[in-house]
Parts: sequence; structure tokens; C-alpha cells
Amino acid sequence: MNRSARVSLVVLVFAALLGLLVAGLHHDPHTIPSPLIGKPAPGFVAPQIEPTSGTVSSAQFKGKVWLLNVWASWCTSCREEHPLLLAFAHGQHVPLVGLDYKDDPVAARHWLAEAGDPYDLVASDANGHIGIDYGVYGVPETYLIDRQGRIVYKQIGPLTVAVLQDKLLPMIRKLSQ
Repeated sequence: MNRSARVSLVVLVFAALLGLLVAGLHHDPHTIPSPLIGKPAPGFVAPQIEPTSGTVSSAQFKGKVWLLNVWASWCTSCREEHPLLLAFAHGQHVPLVGLDYKDDPVAARHWLAEAGDPYDLVASDANGHIGIDYGVYGVPETYLIDRQGRIVYKQIGPLTVAVLQDKLLPMIRKLSQ
């Protein structure tokens, strides 16, 4: 390969890398696409946090639009979104199910007693297997599930007023019709 061909190759590779960098700068890291969007939500049966006996099953919400909020008592970002979840629960839009992820159930009960419990039911995922089935990257994450049991939206990171008002509530209204 002669010198001009090598220079052309280097310029071409540099331009391709620069193009990838520019494309990456316009990508919001909170909108990582989930391969589960439009697919059935993984089924689960898990111990209930409170009361300490009983289970929570995804089958309980068959035919309903509902939210699954993955959280943990040790999660700082979960504490940020908690007041918003309390306000959401007060509005009684759809069932709000908590999934306590990789957490001690005693710590979770204590935290909910202290901060307020916005959830209709809270399931314990102490070993993280349910979270793995849902493709959880980290907590908090929230999933909107339709009447057919399909995941229609995934929020990575804490919910915000803007996400709730601009995305979730309009989707919930549409799915609830």
C-alpha cells in the first residue's frame, strides 16, 4: 500500500470515528432502548414485603394497565423520585407495584414506614432474578404494562415531573380507554 492510500485510509477511519462521536452526543443515556418494549412482561411470583406473609404475582394485574417501579431502600435516586410516587399514588391513576430489588426486606419495610408507602403491593426481589428478567440496568426503573401484559414503556432512572406529565400520564390515559 502506497503512502497516499495509507493517508486516505487514516482520514476515512478518523471521519468515521468522528461521526460516531457526534451521533453519541445527541443520544440521551436515559433512553436506552429495551428489547422488551412491545413484548410480554415477564411473569413473576415473589414474597410480599408487607404484610410479611403472602405473595405478589404479575398475574394479579392481568387485564389492567399498571406500573412496576423497581427500587431499593439503599438507593439514593429512589429517594429523589419517592415524593413523586407518593403524589402519583394519591391520584390513583393505575396500580403501582413496587419491586424491592436486591434489598433486605426489613430495611425496605422500615424505609417505607418512614418515607410513606405509595405502592398498592410491594414484592421482594432479594436475589435480583425478577430484575434480570426485566432487564434492569439499575434502580430506579419504572415499567408501564398494558392490559395485554406487554411492556409499553421503560423509564431508566428516577421519574421526574416532566416524564410523568409528558410521557407516562398521556400513555396511561390512552391505554386505559
